[in-house]
Amino acid sequence: MKVILSIKPEFVEKIFSGEKRYEYRKKIFRKEVESILVYSTKPVSKIVGEIFIDKILADEPESLWLETKEFSGISYNFFKNYFRDKKVGYAIKIKKAELYEEAIDPIQLITNFKAPQSFCYF
Repeated sequence: MKVILSIKPEFVEKIFSGEKRYEYRKKIFRKEVESILVYSTKPVSKIVGEIFIDKILADEPESLWLETKEFSGISYNFFKNYFRDKKVGYAIKIKKAELYEEAIDPIQLITNFKAPQSFCYF
């Protein structure tokens, strides 16, 4: 199974450049997921590539940061604000990231597509 994950363009660039090797989430998938279709949010609004999961880390945010900060692609302040008031956070460790030669309009794949707030199964 795959999921479509909404990610801001600035972070999409960092993922495909290799600078960002962890994608942080407050909630995580309940089903087995083999790969993630990367939906770059506005102004791009397209599926631009696919990332393959190495593993998903679940931990108290401060411990998660200590383990992942080197390849987080974000600042500590951004991280702290994102996980504010959360007891558990998730970090998707990226095994491989493939940028598509041509971005895909998600409406071609899903009728009445609406960008997911976090993710949706595909």
